[in-house]
Amino acid sequence: MRHPIETHLVNSVGTLNLLRVAKSNNASFLYTSTSEAYGNPTVHPQTEEYFGNVNPVGPRSCYDESKRFGESITMEFVRQWGLDARIVRIFNTYGPRTDPDDGRVIPSFISLAEERRPLVVFGDGSQTRSLCYVSDLVRALRLAMETPGTQGEVINLGNPDERTILEIATIINERCGSDAGMRFEPARQDDPDRRRPDISKAQRLLGWQPEVALDEGLAVTIDYFRTVERVAG
Repeated sequence: MRHPIETHLVNSVGTLNLLRVAKSNNASFLYTSTSEAYGNPTVHPQTEEYFGNVNPVGPRSCYDESKRFGESITMEFVRQWGLDARIVRIFNTYGPRTDPDDGRVIPSFISLAEERRPLVVFGDGSQTRSLCYVSDLVRALRLAMETPGTQGEVINLGNPDERTILEIATIINERCGSDAGMRFEPARQDDPDRRRPDISKAQRLLGWQPEVALDEGLAVTIDYFRTVERVAG
């Protein structure tokens, strides 16, 4: 959202350029889309057949709509030229080596908790997210590329373990030993109320499901942030 025009262009023109390269080289193509393609969903959990509930002119649309465009043009290359392409919709992912300043909930919460500052919660914190550990996602991405029969498929990739933002904040404060609590800010426009993937298609086509539990993944991620802070210090 800090670079909305660039976001529009990289997900539209950038995707078109990559598709042309893949077509000219007879290459396989994996389009990494996003759960944001569902917008603020009215269907729960979200299946690949759901068309979504996206505000096309809202402040989040630079990402939501450009990713939806990327999906659409990818499928045109599949239909018109038989490109070996598939689309994956990635739900919230976390883990070591995340940029602390990228705005995602896990690095933001950990950074604040480690500094003993209140965690910033937008709205009342009842909105939900489903958090997938990075190694689970990487395994799924490889399977999506390497498993036969995935051409032209759209596949959700994420962990269906749904948690509220308040619950996530509480867990991170406890794990970081912070008693600074939380600070509530006004809800952000078009922020999804609920987010949970239906991964039955990934289970059926790829034989995949996440293996790393939230407590385990958070422990490794917090240790990483502490290591980075020690090196920086």
